[in-house]
Amino acid sequence: MFNDLKDKRVLITGSTKGIGLATAQAFARAGAKVGLNGHRNDPSLQSLAKEVAALGGEVEYFAADLTNTAQCQQLVEAFVERFGGLDVLINNTGGLVGRKPLSDIDDEFYQQVMDLNARSALMVTKFAIPHLRSAAKQSGETTSVISTGSIAGREGGGPGASIYAASKAWLHNMNRHWVKEFTKDNIRFNVVSPGTIDTVFHADKTQEVRDKISSGIAMGRFGTSEELAPSYLFFASHACSGYITGQILDVNGGQMAP
Repeated sequence: MFNDLKDKRVLITGSTKGIGLATAQAFARAGAKVGLNGHRNDPSLQSLAKEVAALGGEVEYFAADLTNTAQCQQLVEAFVERFGGLDVLINNTGGLVGRKPLSDIDDEFYQQVMDLNARSALMVTKFAIPHLRSAAKQSGETTSVISTGSIAGREGGGPGASIYAASKAWLHNMNRHWVKEFTKDNIRFNVVSPGTIDTVFHADKTQEVRDKISSGIAMGRFGTSEELAPSYLFFASHACSGYITGQILDVNGGQMAP
């Protein structure tokens, strides 16, 4: 189904674990050239890249702290130097940072959450656009930016997660704006919006809380990272989604508003 992803150059931010890693593994199986990214410069992550490459693709790890604009630029430049261009950008870097009620939110906490979830995607996309534009022109097909949103961007988030939820809503709408700005360049922008996925994001929850959340999901359970990954491949494939842009795909097992 995703045969056209072979040899496509795919940069996935925040891809050393969870949804990002599962997605990188799926692209490798499709024969893509994949850039893994995390903020740590650790030899174990080079080993991780080799493990992912063994699935069938060509894989390299790039360390960059994407809360820093200069490192966003350096990441894109390093990826393009290594692989010769860029066909697909997946903005997956993000996280809760912490849970705080409104009374405890200060400037530092606000900035941490927004830098991690919003600024990272904004700046990596900014520096990726010229390369995505060039690749689209050369191939005659669309290139793609896919961002990881969240059900929190629509529902407002759980206790203490207001800034995180707001940053995801910001990301949903920023992608829709980019559609207006860059469709002329044959670049598509879509969002994969996970519901409650069984990753470290939810590691702080008790079994009681997990059961309560699961009761509000039609499928009765948390999703897995592996169940998210094919959605990214779908949006990356010109053959599968070449006329799809500006969309938010909910992948949540039927999870509804509380």
